[in-house]
Amino acid sequence: MALKSDACVVLNDGHKMPVIGFGTYAPQTYTKEQAEESTKVAIEAGYRHIDGAFIYGNEAEVGKAIRAKIADGTVKREDIFYTGKLWNNSHAPERVRPALEHSLKDLGLDYMDLFLIHTPVEFKPGDDPVPKDENGKLIYHNTDIRETWKAMEACKDAGLVRSIGVSNFNCSQLELILSMSGLKYKPVCNQVECHIYLNQSKLQDFCKSHGIVLVGYAVLGSSRDQNW
Repeated sequence: MALKSDACVVLNDGHKMPVIGFGTYAPQTYTKEQAEESTKVAIEAGYRHIDGAFIYGNEAEVGKAIRAKIADGTVKREDIFYTGKLWNNSHAPERVRPALEHSLKDLGLDYMDLFLIHTPVEFKPGDDPVPKDENGKLIYHNTDIRETWKAMEACKDAGLVRSIGVSNFNCSQLELILSMSGLKYKPVCNQVECHIYLNQSKLQDFCKSHGIVLVGYAVLGSSRDQNW
């Protein structure tokens, strides 16, 4: 049975987002070729929202799958809603657009439908996605998230992305953006872990009061990291 693909939510900037997405994160035991094949199967089954990220390490393969399904007539580009994410080593304003352009090049797409700040936590800016010191401890940085958001807004104005949002933010972190001087665009969504053991009711109420869609991941729970 094909997935019913016309159920959408209208975001606060007017764009429509399919309510069910196909996540492309995969454990290291999965090959990149499997990411490509599974994305093709998902699109054939009716998924139109494809959720990816730079840190997943498979945007090139996911993009190849999307382009293949466009080329064979299964979908048109405008049928696909692609979500990408800005990783923690690129919060510095001057790194935001290059990071987005890098993902677009890997995907082979002209624009993203949605680009999220992956987490509010920043690592040391640079090419190492997970920088650590000599003791194996993560090296953090402290760019003002409002400056990162301004750079996200500039990417939207440049036509590189249609909608911008955040992920893994709490109410206080969202409020920093919502209350910033000169805000042009509110986050359209906040993507967080959400299931019956972590129902996020307070965060949901906050987001709803500001016209921000709460997007859930791991909606059936998650055991991918035993430390959780």
